Amino acid sequence: MSHAFTRNRTSRLGMVGLLLAGLMLDGCSNKGLQDAVCESALSDIPRELQMASIPVYRVAPPDILLIELVANIRAETDLLKAGDMLLVRASNLEPYVAEEEEIQKALKTVSGPYLIQANGTIDLGPWYGSVKVAGMTPSDAEKAIELYLKSENTGPDGRVYGGYNNPLVSASLADVGARQVVSGEHLVRPDGTVSLGVYGSVYVAGMTLDDVKAAVEEHLADSVSNAEVVVDVLSYNSKKIYLITDGGGAGEQVVTLPFTGGETVLDALANINGLSPVSSKQMWIARPAPNGTEVAQTMPIDWRAITQDGITTTNYQLMPGDRIYIKADSLIATDNFIAKVTQPVSRLFGFVLLGNGTVRALQQGSNNAGGGGGGGGGFF
Repeated sequence: MSHAFTRNRTSRLGMVGLLLAGLMLDGCSNKGLQDAVCESALSDIPRELQMASIPVYRVAPPDILLIELVANIRAETDLLKAGDMLLVRASNLEPYVAEEEEIQKALKTVSGPYLIQANGTIDLGPWYGSVKVAGMTPSDAEKAIELYLKSENTGPDGRVYGGYNNPLVSASLADVGARQVVSGEHLVRPDGTVSLGVYGSVYVAGMTLDDVKAAVEEHLADSVSNAEVVVDVLSYNSKKIYLITDGGGAGEQVVTLPFTGGETVLDALANINGLSPVSSKQMWIARPAPNGTEVAQTMPIDWRAITQDGITTTNYQLMPGDRIYIKADSLIATDNFIAKVTQPVSRLFGFVLLGNGTVRALQQGSNNAGGGGGGGGGFF
């Protein structure tokens, strides 16, 4: 009994010692935090009520851009293709074969919209035949139609078309709309380009919005008349802030938040509903150092001052790539550590005790069975 009491007393003293050690460590850390906060207050680090302007944003995968084409008019140099409707007017024409005056009057002009067929030609009617215009600009098609009407051409049916002395021809697109509307969301793909549909792709990674606007307009210049676009960012996906929560020996959880330029420490923690049950109020920001630098850039956060006292000294303005690390409560971490160490031993002892109990039960049952059998023999 005295041995058991001694063991229990020793375990209690050990736990009390751990608690005192934890409190002493917390006191030391709080003193260090106060010194760091005082030093931070004298610096010009951007924080709440003292925010800094963010450098010009540069797009990167996988940002989502809004690209809107202001005027969707085909360029005059855009080539005709099958399916386009060409408006043709031709006058000063005399019919090649015409005997009746009524037919002559009806065939003196060619006027109306003509569909460019799959073979690239437009059919000007039974008296004038077909002429190929696909792959030409409207002005080139006008010249081709005029040349066709001047020269004599033998059609597949053996008839002779053309041969007019001085035809007057004009040709233009019936529908001046561009081949495709450029509008809506455009994802910056892993290769740094955005797709503009039938107009191809444009490389935009690393550019400012003004640079993207200029690049898209230059790319569309050959297909759209006086191309003018509006560009903006719909979703900021490429720049992130990281929140790392210590699980007190049970792992660490990482949450990413998009960086939009105005987040503070309090904003970031509001996105994860504040501190978890295992978190302490000891936290800091680890800011990425330039490439090749081995020195850590850390800024301690006074959680109580930010929340309970409304002191903005450590409610820093966050920058892309910032890591907010939230340390676990020291008592919970200690408890988890003790449980992690003792549980395997407890399970081992449990298996040993279970095995011993099973063996004893079997032995006792065997002895009882043997004794019962002897008694039975004596009875008879």
